[in-house]
Amino acid sequence: MPESIPRLEEPPLEPSAVGIDAARNLAHTAKTLPQMQAISSRWLLRVLPWVDVPGGTYRVNRRLAYSVGSGRVQFDTAGGRTCPIPPTLREIPALAGFPDEDVLRALAGAFEQQEAGAGTVLAQAGTKTDRLVLVARGKAERVTPGAYSPEVSHAVLADGASFGHESLTGKTTWPSTYRALTACTVLVLRRQALKKLCAASAELAAHLAAQADAAGPAVNRRGEADIAVASGHGGEARLPTAFVDYETSPREYPLSVAQTVLRINTRVGDLYNGPQDQTEQQLRLTIEALRERQEHDLVNHPEFGLLNNADPQQRISTRYGPPTPDDLDELISMRRQTKFLLAHRRTIAAFARECTRARICPAGTEFRGHHVVAWRGVPFLPCNKIGVSGDLTSSVIALRTGEEEGGVVGLYQRGVTDEYEPGLSVRFMGIDDRATLSYLVSNYYSVAPLLPSALGILENVEVGHYNKPPELS
Repeated sequence: MPESIPRLEEPPLEPSAVGIDAARNLAHTAKTLPQMQAISSRWLLRVLPWVDVPGGTYRVNRRLAYSVGSGRVQFDTAGGRTCPIPPTLREIPALAGFPDEDVLRALAGAFEQQEAGAGTVLAQAGTKTDRLVLVARGKAERVTPGAYSPEVSHAVLADGASFGHESLTGKTTWPSTYRALTACTVLVLRRQALKKLCAASAELAAHLAAQADAAGPAVNRRGEADIAVASGHGGEARLPTAFVDYETSPREYPLSVAQTVLRINTRVGDLYNGPQDQTEQQLRLTIEALRERQEHDLVNHPEFGLLNNADPQQRISTRYGPPTPDDLDELISMRRQTKFLLAHRRTIAAFARECTRARICPAGTEFRGHHVVAWRGVPFLPCNKIGVSGDLTSSVIALRTGEEEGGVVGLYQRGVTDEYEPGLSVRFMGIDDRATLSYLVSNYYSVAPLLPSALGILENVEVGHYNKPPELS
């Protein structure tokens, strides 16, 4: 083996110029403002017209409307058995206003739970009406014979919808056929069980008899008290008299509030306030968080949120699960001048896939400087505050906006004390014994649909359906 040649180590060179590490100590770094991942597009806050509410409460006056139950019952699934929650049985028109809680509990216990597969006929038109049916889970369809086809579909029933009210008021035949679109869990109250309950409760029997005999006031197609008008007459015909009645207890929307206390150490503001103002940046990001909470509440708040306060008659369900063009057409057609559609991004993607399946290319539109998806010319705006549930279902919100149109409006109050932005105040609270500054940041807001038709919801929207490639189909 040849001997290894020894390596000569050269002495380190003396620096001929200032080093990089030393030079950085004298240079300013290029820096960004503090970034925040949770900031979303917040389209709802941008598209709503905002109304100043000086008194802190917004009252929505409407014409008198005669409305009974919505027909939507809620259920308790404790113990593996589905049972209607007794007070919600008042949502069934024939039981609207019935006061006795004990009788309602007995009614709830008399329902029988049944499972029905897709395609099962739950009731046949023209046959004897012998039961009240509640759809606890799944979807059912109401159909009647069409003028030029064997049958036409009138509605999809889901989430506590009911049919068979005729069995409670004495009518004897089904007016329509009801068929399960999916696997369904239904609760059935048979006429025999109802007769036993009526025999035990004279109050229930009298209430149902009064409902069967009541003709009800004359109303228009929206349920409002009708205004008598004569037309097409000649001569000196006697004209009808009329007046417009109003609701005696209109709904009021008090402004809600989101608040937090922002704390900043005085040493931070004194020593590290350049080139960026520490208080300003702390406040900016805090306000972003409050605005995110504001949009979340406008969508989900149990008292005034859009998802929880839509009129039951303005709620429809998807027919087959994913959001199809037919579903969106039905949602848009339920009101005049639908201005916007709001949905989670996954819902918009699911709708695009259904358009691809149907070989339709939805045209986009330019909206406030952004290119967005649109359907029938209505912008489809993303809103991540409309959640996607664990079973991959979501909702689509349709809005008509503006006071002049009887639409949905946002509510705030201008000129609040220490106002920083409209409806938002930043109030200095002082310095504590730890040399910490405190600021109370308050945001006041609410939202109100002026007419029930201003707000519509497409429910039970499944977002997990995907088109398979041809080789996998």
